[in-house]
Amino acid sequence: METVSLPQFEGFDWDEGNVGKNWESHRVTQQEAEQVFFNRPLIVADDVKHSEAERRYYVLGQTDEDRALFVAFTVREERIRVISARDMSRRERKVYQG
Repeated sequence: METVSLPQFEGFDWDEGNVGKNWESHRVTQQEAEQVFFNRPLIVADDVKHSEAERRYYVLGQTDEDRALFVAFTVREERIRVISARDMSRRERKVYQG
């Protein structure tokens, strides 16, 4: 995995459908998804597979309560728009713990 720098951002922009989807599917709250961007370590990578219409990224990070999350996102007008948030897979945890 090739890492990149976290794009500059001024806040978050939530699509109401994604807030509900992340909670219903993965039990990840909006606050947990946002926390990973401020905690270290943080691994940021391009999501080339899903970057057809717009550039997408994903991060591997942890919440304030040390929950290890994978968060897919894009940046629109200097705001992070979370697309999906879930617990890291076993493979992702290995990369994160490196």
